[in-house]
Amino acid sequence: SPPPHHDIYSIEDLAQLIYDLKQINPRVKVTVKLVAQSGVGTIAAGVAKAKADIILISGHNGGTGASPGTSIKYAGLPWEMGLSEAHQVLAMNKLRERVTLRTDGGLRTGRDIVMAAMMGAEEYGIGTAALIAMGCIMVRQCQSNTCPVGVCTQDDALRAKFTGNADKVVNLITFYAQEVRETLASIGARSLDEVIGRADLLAQVSRGAAHLDDLDLNPLLLTVDGAENIRYDRNKARNAVPDTLDAEIIRDAARFFEDGEKMQLSYAVENTHRTVGTRASSHIVKRFGMRNKLQPDHLTVKLAGSAGQSLGAFAAPGLKIEVFGDANDYVGKGLSGGMIVVRPRMSSPLIARDNTIIGNTVLYGATNGHLFAAGRAGERFAVRNSGAKVVIEGCGSNGCEYMTGGVAVILGSIGANFGAGMTGGMAYLYDPEGLAEPLINMESLVTCPVSVPHWEDELKSLIEMHARETESQHALEILRNWDIEKVHFVQVCPKEMLIHLPYPISYESEAMPAE
Repeated sequence: SPPPHHDIYSIEDLAQLIYDLKQINPRVKVTVKLVAQSGVGTIAAGVAKAKADIILISGHNGGTGASPGTSIKYAGLPWEMGLSEAHQVLAMNKLRERVTLRTDGGLRTGRDIVMAAMMGAEEYGIGTAALIAMGCIMVRQCQSNTCPVGVCTQDDALRAKFTGNADKVVNLITFYAQEVRETLASIGARSLDEVIGRADLLAQVSRGAAHLDDLDLNPLLLTVDGAENIRYDRNKARNAVPDTLDAEIIRDAARFFEDGEKMQLSYAVENTHRTVGTRASSHIVKRFGMRNKLQPDHLTVKLAGSAGQSLGAFAAPGLKIEVFGDANDYVGKGLSGGMIVVRPRMSSPLIARDNTIIGNTVLYGATNGHLFAAGRAGERFAVRNSGAKVVIEGCGSNGCEYMTGGVAVILGSIGANFGAGMTGGMAYLYDPEGLAEPLINMESLVTCPVSVPHWEDELKSLIEMHARETESQHALEILRNWDIEKVHFVQVCPKEMLIHLPYPISYESEAMPAE
């Protein structure tokens, strides 16, 4: 904790995610959690520049029982080291007032909270202590569904043993507050806010042991240039981000948002137009609800050009985005019921199935909706897809990784490590040359021809939708010769899904060999 995120490989990727989140929710503050480690100050400075509102410095002594054992024992540094470095670097770079600093990961007493304030934190996280107040006995089986006191389990028999209630946590926090007041009174401070950033009130003391007294903790207690004049305000407004093309879309679609009138809008788009359709989706959800009765193309936005990153991120039901051109990374990130169509320009001389039309990390974390792209996708296609249905014409490495639901149809070649960690959903690969099998991660998957009518109908109907929406010549050619081409498809299914399927994936699997 925090876990790896496959849509973030640089500070720019993080800035894009923060931008996306602030578009889908125009009021929310965004918190970024950083592990206390050497160099965390530099990372915190980048996070502040990326328009985060709160930075959480997490110490190594927290109680995240679901982390790998090696992480629990060996990863991270004390929160004191990470917090002081982050506070100092932010202050030196005149970034400290932009963000609220929070810390957690081993705050056991009110004295710890006062020390955290003196080192620069304005907010403080209490996790393990609250769990123990609720009955946790730290068996460290959080990830195994076998918690003996019912704190962290889905097993009804174990959950019945849970004895915690909110009053116990209220008592705990009250005692924390009392100890904080007593500690502040002992040093003559009237409030916690008075001591925020006052590292000069701390001093290293002798522990009476040579191996401890040899440690020089003075770097943690420095007051750097620029730290004296910082104004701390937990209630400050969130860091603003610039508007996108959606400001124009929302203005032009006023009749749709007010009266539910069906509309079609057209715009020229450039790669500087990021997160198109996301703010409009926010308005759709507020006006019509997440489970609305809008038609799939009730509000159609047609774009001509090269769309920027995060096209259609979190797109809601009732919104259809159609691009004549191409799109960058993160198309359909968190897709939530909308439809996205990406097709080449009419004048393009390129063969669509041989060229990339959408970037990396497409459909990351999608939960519902459709995506049709007449061309290839980049790497990490449909990672953590859990419900969207998609047709593309090829993808790079790590396709459908960690997929838990939905349907992916790929009418072209794939990259290495396809389906790694895939535990749900279904994939269909068009593989006339028989090259796909070595590229599929077979650890948790089974493959077979598409021979059951139910699955064949699902596959064919999606390809028909793809052909209808994108006018893909490749899809039309497959459909024209369906009886010949259908034998070239490979059905990919997670092993653990086999017993939950409404129909078997292959009639051949029912014939068991004789003993």
